[in-house]
Amino acid sequence: MIAPVASWNNYPRQVCTLHRPERYRQFSPDVESGIARGLGRSYGDAALNEGGHVFLSERLNRISVFDPERGVLRAEAGVSLDDLLRVIVPRGWFLPVTPGTRFVSLGGAVASDVHGKNHHCDGSFGNYVNSIHLAIPGAGPIDCSPTANPETFWATVGGMGLTGFIGEVELQLRPISSAYVQARHYAATNLEELFRHFSDPDRDAPYTVAWIDCLSAGKRLGRGVLMAGHHAACDELPVEARAKPYDLPAGRALSVPVNLPAWVLNPTCVSLFNGAYFAAQARKRAPFIADYRSFFYPLDNISHWNRMYGTRGFVQYQCVIPEAGAFDAMRKLLERIASSRHASFLAVLKRMGPAGNGMLSFPMPGYTLALDLSLRDPDLFKLLDALDELVIQHGGRVYLAKDARLSAASFRRMYPRYEEWLTVKNKLDPQHRITSSLARRLEIGGAA
Repeated sequence: MIAPVASWNNYPRQVCTLHRPERYRQFSPDVESGIARGLGRSYGDAALNEGGHVFLSERLNRISVFDPERGVLRAEAGVSLDDLLRVIVPRGWFLPVTPGTRFVSLGGAVASDVHGKNHHCDGSFGNYVNSIHLAIPGAGPIDCSPTANPETFWATVGGMGLTGFIGEVELQLRPISSAYVQARHYAATNLEELFRHFSDPDRDAPYTVAWIDCLSAGKRLGRGVLMAGHHAACDELPVEARAKPYDLPAGRALSVPVNLPAWVLNPTCVSLFNGAYFAAQARKRAPFIADYRSFFYPLDNISHWNRMYGTRGFVQYQCVIPEAGAFDAMRKLLERIASSRHASFLAVLKRMGPAGNGMLSFPMPGYTLALDLSLRDPDLFKLLDALDELVIQHGGRVYLAKDARLSAASFRRMYPRYEEWLTVKNKLDPQHRITSSLARRLEIGGAA
C-alpha cells in the first residue's frame, strides 16, 4: 500500500510503500531498500522512507519467553512496552529503563537506545538487552549480544534501525514490590536552584525529572519543579492497597478529539498554563503515592495529545550537554527560547549518567533538555540551527530519535563514533538496502 505517513509529531509527512508482515522472517531479501517501523512514536523521519519501502512491525508482537523467576523476557520487536508491562508488572517485574511513553515498540526502544528518569543511576535501555536477533536483506539472520558479535550489537543499539530489521530481543527486567511509586516534588524559582536540587544528595532518588517553564525570563529564568521518586515498597502503600500491591485503579483516559487551531498554543496561552501548572505542582511538597502509569507516563493519559499542535505538527528539540558546561549552556538555551517567545508547554530537564555503549547512542554524562515547539512559527528552524551551534560548542549533541531537521555537517560534529558505526554498517549491509529518510538527510549510510 502506498500512503502518506508521519511520525508522532506529524512532521514531516512523506509518501511511502507500506508492508505489514505477519512474521519477521518475511522481511524480503528482494526489496530494493527499506526501514522497519514500530508504533511511530519517534519525532521526525527515523521510521520514514520517502518513495521507498517501510515495514510495519505492529503484528510482530509475540512474547516468546518470560521467566518470572529470573526476570528475563524474549519478545518480537513489534510488541509495545505497554503490552510488556501488562504481563510483567503483576508478576513483580518492571522495565529496567523506560522512556516517557509506554506506547513504543521494543525494537524501537533498542534502535533508539532510549533513556528514562533513572539514567543518572542506571544508564540506557541497551545496558539491559541480553541479545538481539537481526534480519538483514541479502545476508540472512544474525544473533548478537555484548559478547557474541559485539560490534554488530553496539552498532544496532542506538543505530536507528539501520543495521538490520530487529526481529527479537531478550531483555533483563527489574524486580519491584508494587505497581506504585513514592514521589515527591521540589519547586525551584530559577535554573540555579533547580540545578541545586538535582545535585543535592538529600534529594537524590533513582528517578528524577524536572519540568521547566521555558517562557519565564530574568530572575525567574528556568523556574520549574523537580519530580523525584522510587518504586514503592508494600509498607509505603496506603493500608487498603497492601493486600494487592500490583493492582491498579481504573484509568480515566482523556482525549483530544481533533487537531486544535494553531493559535491555541500561542505564548500568552502557554504562559498562563505554565503559571498554573507550576503553582499546582509546587504545592506537592510532601511524599505521595502514584501508580506507575501516572508517574512515568503522564501524557499517555491523554489520547492523541499531539493534536494540540494542529495540522502543521511540531518538532521536539532534545539535546544533552556535558556536566562541566551544562548550567551555562542550559541558561543560554533557555534565554534564547524565552526571548524568541517560541511557546513550549512541555520542557523537560533530566540528569544523565554514563555514556551509552552504542556507537550512535545519545546519552552522555551531563544534563538533557527537551522542548516541544510548534511549527506555527516560520523562523523556528533558524532558531534551532543556532541552538545546534551552541550545543556543539559545549560538546553536546541532539537526540536522533527526536530529530527532524539536523544537518549532516552538524551530526558529524556531534557523534564522534560515526565512522566506527559506518564501518560496521558497511560490513552488514554493503549495498545500504536498509535505509530511511533520516539516513539520507544525515548522510549516514542511506542509499542515494
